[in-house]
Order: sequence, then structure tokens, then C-alpha cells
Amino acid sequence: MNQKYFKLLTLFFFFTAFTSTATAQTTLSTTDQALRYSLYARLGIKIIPIKLSEGSFKLQFVVEKIEEKASLDTYQFSYLILNSYDQEIQEAHKIKLSASEVTASTARHWLFEKTIQIPQNQETAIAFFEAVDSRQQDAYTSHVDLKSAFVFDQPNFGYYFANEVPFDQNYVTQGQSLLFKSNKGPSLFSFFNPSPFAVPFPPMETRLAEVPKEVALENRGDFLANIPKALNDEGYYFFQSDSTAQAGLLLRTVHDAFPKVKDWKEMVDMVTYISTKKEHETLLLAQDKKKALDAYWYNLTRNEEAAKDLIRNYFKMVEFANILFTDFKEGWKTDRGMVYIVMGPPQEVNFYEDREVWSYAGIDDTSKIRFTFTRVKTILSPHFYTLNRSRAYQPIWFKNISQWRSGRMAF
Repeated sequence: MNQKYFKLLTLFFFFTAFTSTATAQTTLSTTDQALRYSLYARLGIKIIPIKLSEGSFKLQFVVEKIEEKASLDTYQFSYLILNSYDQEIQEAHKIKLSASEVTASTARHWLFEKTIQIPQNQETAIAFFEAVDSRQQDAYTSHVDLKSAFVFDQPNFGYYFANEVPFDQNYVTQGQSLLFKSNKGPSLFSFFNPSPFAVPFPPMETRLAEVPKEVALENRGDFLANIPKALNDEGYYFFQSDSTAQAGLLLRTVHDAFPKVKDWKEMVDMVTYISTKKEHETLLLAQDKKKALDAYWYNLTRNEEAAKDLIRNYFKMVEFANILFTDFKEGWKTDRGMVYIVMGPPQEVNFYEDREVWSYAGIDDTSKIRFTFTRVKTILSPHFYTLNRSRAYQPIWFKNISQWRSGRMAF
């Protein structure tokens, strides 16, 4: 190859790569949202929609202050309504939210509220919310489908902490009271499911999980809105303004130690992901669970300090899984919670209309480990996902479990 031809070829490839990068569009699907699952996030953001009428929604943009002494001036907030996961997100189209538009500010939260209109004939509408940290340019993102093939409808009522800030958690402590506010009538309807849920199968287990033939769903009747309501039982509640409608609100009620571990018995249940079948059966049958667990952790590392580090690291991941992924189940029992605990926070997270994809680093892009969670349409939750299981996950799964068991896994 002569030198002139080589230079031309090099210039061609450089120009092609530059052009491709420069013209790549930013969409919801190409936006990496891994920061929402980070162990070191400074903010937690969430969009809570309330349907006002057909095509009209009040969007509550709730910002949780995770870092101490958080300052509103540190962040730039904006939102956008998209018509698909592939629509280009242009900076000029983002609607900025200023400090003067904060409708509530507490020790733990900031709140913005906006009313938006969606054309009647628009089949898909997604609200996208972004908070950019001006210090490192970290972009915290959140989105919710207002209308899509995976959403039956949106609730026409809101739910709030005692201070009337929208309740932005995935769970509520048993016995805690919430305030439900409705403009559609004086009463809301409640249903309850006390049934415990099983731990999910590992990613390489391709047989389907057993589905219970009957669900013990209890009709708890109606209750008055705009008056604090105590949720006294542990399980999950489903609230509706119309018991015949296809929209409602799911809230999981949990013990008062949640998202942390409650007792030794629960700790035994939670170590199933890194235990052998024999080890776990021994723990389940042990009369003295604390003594059996002490022996279990020590036998993994043969070092008391290493065992303490292992316990601390493992249950930190359980706690975060509970915070992030609780739905009808406690977060650690969900598919995403299981992968999060064993594999750690994903390096990349991408959302599509029908799935959520987590990527873990490999040598290059072709060697990345990807977990795909398929979105399932259900009246209980507009964002419910199940893992696409494959036997191809077995090597990396066992590798990570081995690292956990040796005390070398820390995120």
C-alpha cells in the first residue's frame, strides 16, 4: 500500500467515525440511566402522574435530597414530553424548571408540579425528567409512560406524606399513614394481598416459575379521601377511585426495619443467592439461626474481619435492592433485585418501550454482559419487568458468586 493511499484511507475512516459520532441522536433508548441505580447518587428523582381528565395530566416532579446540605442552585432541572422512546431529545426542546417554580421544599425534598396536555389521538406519551449536577455534569434521569401499549390508564388521585409532599418511595412502613387526595369523589377503594412471594430462580434457570392458582386478594372496601389513612397490614395494597377501572396504585407495606434486615430468619432467606443448596437447607433447619449464620459467614472466609466485611457489603446490596426495586415483592426478591445483589450496580442502563437492558463491562463492546428485563403489562404496575433467563449466564453468575463467597466482592 503506497503512503498516499494509506493517508487517504486513514482520513476516510476518521471522517466516517467523526460524522457518525456527530450525527448520533440522543433518545430515551440511547440515554444511559445507570446513575439512577448508583450506590453514590446525590439525588433521587421521580415523576408521579395524576390524570386530571382525558389527555390532561398533573406531573409531580419529586426530588429527594440524598446528599447532605443539598443546594437547589447546584442542579439544573428540566422536563420533556416524548412521543416515543426513539424520539430525539434536543436540548433546545427541554423545558427548564427554575427555583421560582418549586412548589414545596422540605428537609428531604423539592417538588415541581406542571399540568400538561396530550392530544387525544396520541397513542404514546412519555414524561422525561432530568437533573444535571453542575459540578460534574452528572445527569440524573427519570421517565414514566403516561400513555403507551404497556399502560392501561393513570390514577386520578395522588398520595402524600403527612407534610403533603408526594410519596415517592416504592414501599410504606406497616402502620404508617398516608394522605390520599382525590378530586373525583369522596371515597377510594382498597384491596389487600397478604401473600408472601418466593425468591426468584437464578438467571440460568429457564423453567418457568410456578404461578399460584389463586391470589388471596381481599376487598377492604372504601375509605374517605383527604383524610390520613393508616396501612396496618404487611403485604401489598391496591387503591382505586373506581373499582371497575383499569387504573390504580400499588403500595407494598413492609416491616419497620425495612429496607434493612429485620431478624436472623430473614437474613437466612436472603443469603440464598450466594449459598449452596446444602448450606441453605442447614441454615433453614437450624434452631439457633444466629449461631448458624455466624458459622456460615466465618466458614466462607476463615477470617473474622473478612467475614464482617462480607456481611456488611452483602446486606448493603440487599438494602439498595429493597429501596430501588420493591413492587408487589420486596426488592431483593425481584429479578432486578437479584441481579443487582449478585452482579452489583450495572455500568449502563437503557430503557426501551418493551424492555430494560443492563450492561456490565467486558473487554470491549462485543464482550459486555447484558441482562434484559422484559416489560409485562399489568394493572398493578406500569413498570413491571421480568428477566429473560438463559443458560449462557451460568459462567459469569457462578464467577460472581465465587467472588462473594471469598469476600472479594465490594462495590
